[in-house]
Amino acid sequence: MPEYQENSIIDKIDRLAETFYRLTLHAPQIATAARPGQFVMAACGPFLDPLLRRPFSIHRCNGSDSLQLLIRVVGRGTELLARCRPGQNLSLIGPLGRGFNPPAANASVCLVGGGIGIAPLLFWAERLATPQRCSVLLGSRTGEELTLLAAEFSQLGCRVETATDDGSLGHHGLVTDLLANHLSTVDNVYACGPMPMMSATARACQEGRVACEVSLEAHMACGLGACLGCTVHGEGGHYLHVCKNGPVVNALEVTWQR
Repeated sequence: MPEYQENSIIDKIDRLAETFYRLTLHAPQIATAARPGQFVMAACGPFLDPLLRRPFSIHRCNGSDSLQLLIRVVGRGTELLARCRPGQNLSLIGPLGRGFNPPAANASVCLVGGGIGIAPLLFWAERLATPQRCSVLLGSRTGEELTLLAAEFSQLGCRVETATDDGSLGHHGLVTDLLANHLSTVDNVYACGPMPMMSATARACQEGRVACEVSLEAHMACGLGACLGCTVHGEGGHYLHVCKNGPVVNALEVTWQR
């Protein structure tokens, strides 16, 4: 699959919640080639400090010329990105990694997203052939972080349920609490979020004999398989490199408990 280093132009920055931002970038080469589940390595601004790029799931592709990234401010790099302004250039490398595998025709699917792990699932929901057969379970710390995103999934025709840590929207508790009611009626589960959330999702799907793919999150310096900084333990004593073997993998390929 093609990979590009593209000097994108920031079209818009929206603040969705206290620490959540969405960047819309004019990047026609990457946007045209991208598949749901893939990611980009983004510079943190127009300067070389910090030197290393940051990995971000492709949140959405608008037509064939622009894409969106969903960013949560957690450190200096993401804070600098949140301070960028429309018209600035932002260097991207992508699309990188392996994306989601499509379900069988007319399959019923469930998307499970936690926090910033919701990012790749909107792009996937937009590309599903039958979004009306898609249930979406979204979890985060507060309702503020979910309100707009939940509405966008609903607008696609998906059935949306939410869970929040503080009980301000939907179920008061973990998003995985919602999954049990769906396992008997779905064919495929796709998940992205914190490792404990994905581990619980993978275990529930294995017990329910439901196919499950997870989009792994890991720190990485290059995104190209050279630095080996994104290694996770796989089944059979093997190692998975999130940037090349993933980020999307079959949940059965990951060693969740060590």
